[in-house]
Amino acid sequence: MSITQATDDRTFAASNSRSFAWLGVALLLAGLSGHLFAARAIGGYYIAYRDHIFGFFLLTTVSVAIVAALGWKFWKGRQDVTLLIVGVLQAIIGLLIYIFRYHV
Repeated sequence: MSITQATDDRTFAASNSRSFAWLGVALLLAGLSGHLFAARAIGGYYIAYRDHIFGFFLLTTVSVAIVAALGWKFWKGRQDVTLLIVGVLQAIIGLLIYIFRYHV
């Protein structure tokens, strides 16, 4: 393995890590959007927005705790993977919240 190949591999890994992190942030925003769209669909009142935003942050906190514990055991040092998994979970939950918005 040459020095330039090792440098290219590290550059690719850093770029890939950054991409995972940005994708995780985008998916977190998608999850928040699902909550906000559901709040709008059920009337758009202050209390609906307040409850959905609170629910999003509560679910995010719980999922971060669970995924961080798993990450500490299985992929230590890869915060980008943790952020990506939390983003995927929140995007799925946000979609489900929007789909089941009238089933209260």
